[in-house]
Amino acid sequence: MMRQYELVERVQRYKPEVNEALLNKAYVYAMQKHGHQRRASGDPYFSHPLEVAAILTDMRMDEATIAVALLHDTIEDTTATRAEIDELFGPEMGKLVEGLTKLKKLDLVSKKAEQAENLRKLLLAISEDVRVLLVKLADRLHNMRTLHHVPEAKRQRIAEETMDIYAPLAGRMGMQEMREELEELAFRYINPEAYRTVTARLAEIFQRNKGVLIEIEKALSALFEKYGIEAEVTSRQKKPWSVFRKMEAKALSFEQLSDIFGFRVIVDRVEDCYRALCAIHTTWSMVPGRFKDYISTPKQNDYRSIHTTIVGPSRQRIELQIRTHEMNELAEYGVAAHSIYKDTGGKASGSGAHLISRDSNAYAWLRRTIEQLSEGDNPEDFLENTKLELFQDQVFCFTPKGMLIALPRGATPIDFAYAVHTDVGDSCVGAKVNGRIMPLMTELKNGDEVEIIRSKAQVPPAAWESMVVTGKARAAIRRATKNAIRKQYSGLGIRILERAFERTGKAFSKESLKPVLHRLARKDIEDVLAAVGRGELASADVIKAVFPDYQDERVTAPVPKQREEGWSRIRNAAGMLFKMPGRSRRGKDQQKDGAVPIRGVRGDLPVRFAPEGAVPGDRIVGIVQPGSGITIYPIQSPSLTAFDDQPERWIDVRWDIDENNKERFPARVSVTAINAPGSLADIAQVVASNDANIHTLSMVRTAPDFTEMLVDLEVWDLKHLNRLLSQLKENSSVSDAKRVNG
Repeated sequence: MMRQYELVERVQRYKPEVNEALLNKAYVYAMQKHGHQRRASGDPYFSHPLEVAAILTDMRMDEATIAVALLHDTIEDTTATRAEIDELFGPEMGKLVEGLTKLKKLDLVSKKAEQAENLRKLLLAISEDVRVLLVKLADRLHNMRTLHHVPEAKRQRIAEETMDIYAPLAGRMGMQEMREELEELAFRYINPEAYRTVTARLAEIFQRNKGVLIEIEKALSALFEKYGIEAEVTSRQKKPWSVFRKMEAKALSFEQLSDIFGFRVIVDRVEDCYRALCAIHTTWSMVPGRFKDYISTPKQNDYRSIHTTIVGPSRQRIELQIRTHEMNELAEYGVAAHSIYKDTGGKASGSGAHLISRDSNAYAWLRRTIEQLSEGDNPEDFLENTKLELFQDQVFCFTPKGMLIALPRGATPIDFAYAVHTDVGDSCVGAKVNGRIMPLMTELKNGDEVEIIRSKAQVPPAAWESMVVTGKARAAIRRATKNAIRKQYSGLGIRILERAFERTGKAFSKESLKPVLHRLARKDIEDVLAAVGRGELASADVIKAVFPDYQDERVTAPVPKQREEGWSRIRNAAGMLFKMPGRSRRGKDQQKDGAVPIRGVRGDLPVRFAPEGAVPGDRIVGIVQPGSGITIYPIQSPSLTAFDDQPERWIDVRWDIDENNKERFPARVSVTAINAPGSLADIAQVVASNDANIHTLSMVRTAPDFTEMLVDLEVWDLKHLNRLLSQLKENSSVSDAKRVNG
């Protein structure tokens, strides 16, 4: 275990004027508080915060951050309090330790909605002070290094969380070295067999090519000496996870990979980068399409470098990165590199790193992500969109006025429009790419100039959501779609209430709803109207709220199924309750011939599902079919638009599930499968392994490469259906799978 003076010496190597008293005080305090606590490995618990501090010294962080690392578990795991930390170390450090304590309580491996909410908290804490992120990542790195001591049942979950959240977050913050180590450690536990295979092959390839690598290093060094360029040339090997991911994504073998090895050229000045590039390109042939200048257009995480691939000595492809020492430091340490004190004469304050980092591109991305928190996304959407942006590489496009827009790879003009401004995206009807009108689903490339064609009458179609790749675009399209649907339901709600009020002899006006919003538990009038239109709020409840003394004097009577006048009683029944066949809690003997009892009505009415089906978990609505009973639709079904002008046929229904008598329900999905032997068998296997059933299957459209099919399934509920769709999408034989709602 590192001793007190050794920690101080580690910091003094890069910051001679270290606040030794602060480090000593934090060291002693944390050691005393953790006392005889032990980790799963059996080591003293204090060894963990000490190792976290050591990781941060490798990143050359200031003594305040090192002290916070030593203290980061004290409030959570010992008798220490925030007040005590404030008194001994100051309120700024107390706030950081408390922030890390809250983050330690987050269980990011919990169910999806909680994971999303915890990710929000993590990003919000990071946005307040970058040091929270640095200590959190160092904490996670040491935990991953010692993961073999954790019970086996937890390892997989922790490794997946690291791969999903922490490694890409480190990458987004420009901390490539930490990202690579986190990925490699997580890969070891997520897919141990693949890890062992890839690692062994890489070691074998390295041994076989060791001599060639030395020759290339010498050839490059000799070239730079000839041109009078001072440069350090080093070879590097691709990491196991990076190799495995590329092999999987592009279906390549080891022999087909051309960039397992690369070379890094580090020079003193920016102009030397371009001189080195000139020397390389005039000596060896460049591979077309493999040149990227991230010095001219840095990545969003501030990464700067020149990338090129040449056919070099021995006629081998050689991948090169050319950068300055400062760029290299930033590439390795990201936002942490802003705290290197040599630029400030070693006199930066404890919060200097935090202040400088706020102006970085990495922090700009974080701020944009935080902005989405206030735009009303549900937790699952936020989690999905944030993960999307964490993992994506980038392309750089321009507006006609020359403004640079960085987008994830695979982005479309719709993504571009929303990146410019939400209003531009909402009003987008077309796009010109490099002066030519192109389809909105065109994949943008580096250097494209994009001009968005707009119309005030445009409403973004819901189908756009599947065409875009940025979280901002998806969130905006969902909001616009929800607003459009809300407007539609609001109009329907007005018509329902007008008729309901008319039947009672009362006059309806929107203003009459304003004084009773609190009784209806709605924040504004539009919410009331939309809730009535969706069937969430019964018209009778609205009437009673506006006129508390009103009494419904109508008397219910048996309803002859054959007589049309009987349907008026059904239409007038308020707050009807739909009970699924076989699910009455009063006993199955009351359910005959698929009939459904409805509160307020006597007699039996046959019930059936719409062709697209409905499953428990869906919000549902019943449509009265004169002479044939009631048809149940999911509320999102486009088929319901056919009944917009017939509000009297809509009835309020809900699920009444008996958990002791579970039954499968119909749902229709569209599957786009790759045309290959065994594809249909793969799909059937996924369905069967998920305890679902295929009722019918039909081929809708067949192309040379793909077949689109409609599959009528029988599933338990909405969660079951969503899990099945997710696994279908992950299957290698399936290009896309989605639910059909009419």
